[in-house]
Amino acid sequence: MDAETPSPLAPGKLYRFAWSFYLGLALAGIVWIGVARRIIPLALFVDRERWWLDLAIGTGAGLLLLGLWSGTGRVSPLARDLEDRLARLLGPLSFADAMGLALLSGFAEELFFRGAVQGSVGWIIATALFGLLHSGPGRAFRLWTLFACLAGAAFGLLMQWRGNLLAPMTGHFLVNAVNLYRLGRRADMFGRLAEDDTQNPTEI
Repeated sequence: MDAETPSPLAPGKLYRFAWSFYLGLALAGIVWIGVARRIIPLALFVDRERWWLDLAIGTGAGLLLLGLWSGTGRVSPLARDLEDRLARLLGPLSFADAMGLALLSGFAEELFFRGAVQGSVGWIIATALFGLLHSGPGRAFRLWTLFACLAGAAFGLLMQWRGNLLAPMTGHFLVNAVNLYRLGRRADMFGRLAEDDTQNPTEI
């Protein structure tokens, strides 16, 4: 096995781990903010008067990040290699699976990194820690870390600008929803190709 290739997980195992991880991350964020502020205000999550603007800004930011990643994939074989690796690790996902995980991950990561960490120690440290969370062995995963740092910086700036989590959560959900769905379909394609190879082995 290539030294840069992470050990493969059984289909669905990484997905189940992700749910447990993000639930734990959300709980950690809630505890952190609760201890630091003594209360978790609704205003941290949404501006009740201008929520529609935050929703639109977050959607725009998510679309820009998706466009950037799509363009990177067109010109960089490293990006395509990364997607192949992530798809194999993640396994096939249904539309509902992808949307559910995108919703949870977007909420949990923004609550923890932008709501708790950034609110306590600042934008730079929160962005760096967010990038480190998205890391792995090999050059392809370093590209993932770089893109995560860029996305984390953007979400952090949205938090500073808008003063609540709705815009970064919306953008984060959109990026994760589209990419998780794409990776799930990619993993399903790999599975079908493997089945075809098993059922129709090439004669030598």
